[in-house]
Amino acid sequence: MLNFDFYNPTHIAFGQGRIADLATLIPADARVLILLGGESARKSGTLDEVRTALGSRQIAEFNGIEPNPSFETLMQAVEQVKKENIDFLLAVGGGSVLDGTKFVAAATLYDGDPTEILKSFGGKVTKAMPFGSVLTLPATGSEMNNGGVITIKAIGAKLPFLSKHVFPRFSVLDPTKTYTLPQRQLANGVVDAFIHVMEQYLTYPVGGFIQDRFAESLLLTLIEHGPQAVESTDYTARANLMWTATLALNGLIAAGVPSDWGTHMIGHEITAKYGIDHARTLAVVLPAMMQIRRVAKHEKLLQYAKRVWNITEGSDDEIIDAAIAKTRAFFESLGLPTRLSAYDIGEDGIAAILKQLEEHGMVALGERHEVTLAESRKVLEAAR
Repeated sequence: MLNFDFYNPTHIAFGQGRIADLATLIPADARVLILLGGESARKSGTLDEVRTALGSRQIAEFNGIEPNPSFETLMQAVEQVKKENIDFLLAVGGGSVLDGTKFVAAATLYDGDPTEILKSFGGKVTKAMPFGSVLTLPATGSEMNNGGVITIKAIGAKLPFLSKHVFPRFSVLDPTKTYTLPQRQLANGVVDAFIHVMEQYLTYPVGGFIQDRFAESLLLTLIEHGPQAVESTDYTARANLMWTATLALNGLIAAGVPSDWGTHMIGHEITAKYGIDHARTLAVVLPAMMQIRRVAKHEKLLQYAKRVWNITEGSDDEIIDAAIAKTRAFFESLGLPTRLSAYDIGEDGIAAILKQLEEHGMVALGERHEVTLAESRKVLEAAR
């Protein structure tokens, strides 16, 4: 097992009716900016619950954080924070609103050009405003981690950032707040969480036995209960999806083991170029990545096949082929295509994606930094 530090200070308030806990989770004298995406939180009544829980605190709103939050939009929120002397941020929404709030928290207190936060992948962040969240869409795990992904529209770049300063102080997770979500968003959430786990699991063995078992339990939960969570408002299914998505990316299963993230980096460029949902780009890239990287990931692919899909018969190659096919079929069963052709992306599109990878320095991806542009081309060709 690799050396590691594990730190996660986020308080989770989980369960039905927990929005009322905002009354004690946020300082009584706080001047709060509520950050929102579209109108879903308002239409569902969640925003009214939040306002009621906040009581007599000074409250302002910032609306319009996009599904792929943009630097340009978020800088408007930064200006509002400064103008209105806000001292606490509250994200109400899914991963995009949370990612955007993390950036606002850091950018408001940043002395230089805020684009440096993203271009340094968070390395230049030394402080951030306090913030919390009310999660309405289980998917990204942003409610209990220190990362985010922001798009700079001016340069067509979708950039990740990490900093110990942008952990949420708390996150409220009420599974009933997912009841009004469209099936498409729920299906995206299942696949997003699944691939978050795979990025930390499908690498190479280092003797992290407990991490592997944690990861496998999350994958099995998504396979067994994810479809039910998409198709119904069963509380148990939604609760398990919500908590699994959080555990998939709160640092626990990454501790002491290598991580990949090549699928995400390629997926980010597809989203930046074509505006395709984040999870849907991942569903396209991962099966192809598994195929192209089958030699480097041989041992873990076999373990994944046997422990997660119960595939035990045949040669090693046959077992791996079957595991890749099962993965692809699972994504397709949830309504997520696994081919670039589903989005009319051909050879010209592949060339454009590769150009963006090169421009953004994504030329040595994967757990061993072996996924060069040539390897990324093979992945994209395999995904056609």
